[in-house]
Amino acid sequence: MNPSPLESLSQRLGYTFRQRELLTCALTHRSFGTDHNERLEFLGDAVLNVAVSDLLFEQYDESPEGDLTRIRAHLVRQDMLHRIALSLDLPAVLRLSDGEARGGGAQRPSILADALEAIIGAVFRDSGFEAAEALVRRLFEPLISETATQSWGKDAKTQLQEWLQARRQSVPDYRIEATRGRAHDQTFVVVCSVAGSGVQARGEGRSRRAAEQEAARLVLEQLSAAPE
Repeated sequence: MNPSPLESLSQRLGYTFRQRELLTCALTHRSFGTDHNERLEFLGDAVLNVAVSDLLFEQYDESPEGDLTRIRAHLVRQDMLHRIALSLDLPAVLRLSDGEARGGGAQRPSILADALEAIIGAVFRDSGFEAAEALVRRLFEPLISETATQSWGKDAKTQLQEWLQARRQSVPDYRIEATRGRAHDQTFVVVCSVAGSGVQARGEGRSRRAAEQEAARLVLEQLSAAPE
C-alpha cells in the first residue's frame, strides 16, 4: 500500500508527527481557511534562527559575531527556504484556496518559505526544541557544506554594485512593482534592472530591502553567466 502524501512528506523530513493535525495546519495557507499556518510560521521562524545560530556557533568556532550573522542571514533568507521547500516537494501538499492555486501560489517563494518555517514550528510544538533543531540540522547542514563561505561576506546589492562598477556599467535601478497582503504582513515585489544591459529580475521579500536583495542576486546571476 502506497503511503499518503503526508506520510511521504514525513519520510522526507525524517520526522513522524504524533499530532498529525500540526502538520496539516503547517501546510495550510491563510487563503484556505481560518486554521492556517501563520502562527506556526511565526514560531518556526524563531526556532530556525536559534537552531541555525547554534549550528554556526559550533561549525565556525573561530568566526566573529559579524561573520556568523552574515552567514545566518544567507542561510535563512527566503530563496534558501524556497529551495529546501522544493526539495521536500511542498507544492504537492500545500492547502490553498482554488483561486490561490490557480494563481500559482503553490510555487510562490514566499508561500513555500512560510510553510517550511511553519513545519519547523509544528515539530517544535509536537516534540520540543531538540526534535526541531535536529530537523533544521538535517535540512541546512548540506547547504553549509556546498556553499562557498567567501560569498557570504557581502550582501547581493553590494556585490552587484561592485560588479557593475568594475565594468563601468550603470548603477542598478530598484522599483517596487507590487505589494501583497495585509499592512502588518506584506510581501514586496521589487524589480531590479540595469540600464543598457537589458537585464532585469523580480525579487520577493517580507520587506522592501529583502525583496531588493533577492532581485539583485538574480540580476547578478544573469550578468555573471553572460559572456563578457
